[in-house]
Amino acid sequence: MDSTYFKRFRMETEVGPFRPPPDLPSGYRFVPWNEAVLDAHARTKWRSFRDEIDALVFPCLGDAEGCRRLMREIRNKPGFLPEATWLIARGQGPEEIQWCGTIQGVAERGGLGMIQNVGIVPGHRGIGLGAALVRRAIAGFRSAGLRAAGLEVTAENSRAVRLYQRLGFRRTKTVYKVVDAAAADTALAEPALL
Repeated sequence: MDSTYFKRFRMETEVGPFRPPPDLPSGYRFVPWNEAVLDAHARTKWRSFRDEIDALVFPCLGDAEGCRRLMREIRNKPGFLPEATWLIARGQGPEEIQWCGTIQGVAERGGLGMIQNVGIVPGHRGIGLGAALVRRAIAGFRSAGLRAAGLEVTAENSRAVRLYQRLGFRRTKTVYKVVDAAAADTALAEPALL
């Protein structure tokens, strides 16, 4: 069995003092966590990651049902933080709403808030939505009394690494994720619908 190794960076930043919530571009709005938006998080996660390197590293991100399972697992974690879990939507009515971004946060031991996923749907990238989601999650960690925020990012995702560095995250550790090469190839070849 052949394996592929993906380099990932663990990054952290101090939560720091209160900052006003970030502004979103006109027409976009934050949607707080509630059970009714679990599937919207899953669909947004899948649309954000399905064609990206992270779908190779974590094949569930390239599969619609895998994203649903992942969202249920995150929601069921003992440290799940609704106040650090957000969607970004564009449009108002059910017929016109577009789910554009997603983030989830979980409290870990030692006062650390871990960002689980930051996903922005193609077509909504490059306008500050990712930064706004991270800042909103950090505000949620602060309100939960946590001292720091952390995340892991695939090193090849240089755009995300630069975003996190701009937001004050610093690399604390390098880890390697082992992926079965055949599974990674299959993840890219299979179409998925959601």
